[in-house]
Amino acid sequence: MTDIGLTGGKTAAPGKADETIRAAVDRPAVVFALLTLGVLGLLIGFEVTARMAVLLFTGAGLGFVLLHGAFGFTAGWRNLVIRGDGRGFRAQLLVIALAMAAFIPLINGYGPQGTIGAIAPVGTSLVVGSFLFGLGMQLGNGCGSGTLFTLGGGSARMAVTLLFFIVGSVIGSIHLPWWLAQPGWNPVNLADYFGIAGTLAVQGAALAALAWLTLRYQARRGFQPERTRHSGLLSGPWPFLWAAVALAVLDIATLVIAGHPWTITYGFALWGAKGAQAVGIDMAGFEFWQWSKGAAALENSVLADVTSVMNIGLILGAMLAAGLAGSFAKPLNLSPRFLAAAIIGGLLMGYGARLSFGCNIGAFLGGIASGSLHGWIWFVFAFAGTLLGIRLRPHFGFGD
Repeated sequence: MTDIGLTGGKTAAPGKADETIRAAVDRPAVVFALLTLGVLGLLIGFEVTARMAVLLFTGAGLGFVLLHGAFGFTAGWRNLVIRGDGRGFRAQLLVIALAMAAFIPLINGYGPQGTIGAIAPVGTSLVVGSFLFGLGMQLGNGCGSGTLFTLGGGSARMAVTLLFFIVGSVIGSIHLPWWLAQPGWNPVNLADYFGIAGTLAVQGAALAALAWLTLRYQARRGFQPERTRHSGLLSGPWPFLWAAVALAVLDIATLVIAGHPWTITYGFALWGAKGAQAVGIDMAGFEFWQWSKGAAALENSVLADVTSVMNIGLILGAMLAAGLAGSFAKPLNLSPRFLAAAIIGGLLMGYGARLSFGCNIGAFLGGIASGSLHGWIWFVFAFAGTLLGIRLRPHFGFGD
């Protein structure tokens, strides 16, 4: 697999990996994650639907894979820029390519009735929001999924990032109607122009070209990946290839079960809106929360919201993986500069995600895999924002 640069993970001493991992298992974290998943699964299955309980466990699977694969979109982009290490970014492209092969036919007439893709408008809101998100994820040190799986792995700093991610999401939901009134166009489904086969061919060629460019850039930078030894399926770490295939399969399963691709950040806006209502703020007075989806979400329990349930599952799945790997609970670093980066990064990501209709999962992965033009535009401007964020990181105490 080293030829396509999709290996990754930590090196383990030959013959010692299993023994070391067995000794390092964090039993309380494992038991807590399993018990909570079991209780929540039963509660959701009885009180909501069995389908929603399945989505809880699908989210847990995603969190498990993300943590064991160290599959961070933020770090993947940063490693490419700083070190010339394109393995993580190419793994992301592979997830998109695999998901796309199923998504585009399923959302264009060959899936269950009501199956929809992540296809969103193109305009000022998208450009501004994606740039802010790309900037924020380098300061917050995680994207939407990265914030959740790192939090599940025991990072207290990510709790700060998530809190302000939620705050930024609520502010973004309030401002989104104004942004949508600025210049823009209706959603563009590339399959409407190129057909299913044509869209697969055009986007496949574009993804392959991006992968080739990263390989050229990696060679020019002289980056040489070290050989790594990977541990067990349950204890990790996993190579990027395993993680990429597993993420694609679980995202396709989400599309089939939920009727739409995997999303992250809508749940943050909902959590924030619920919290605001709890302290007496009438969120139903804002236009975003008067739209049919928002109004229904405010009325119902968060356990009836697909994104929220999958996010909760993701956190618990990551906790389970971290417990099995013996890596749960990271050293606490809450220096003033790190705190400032977490706060600013969280706010920018939350606000940017609302304006741009998602994060690396909902817009980049889901958008491109769905054949939506907005996914490509999101990527371009989010990458531009991440370049600025990388330049600012040293001012907040980051060493890379």
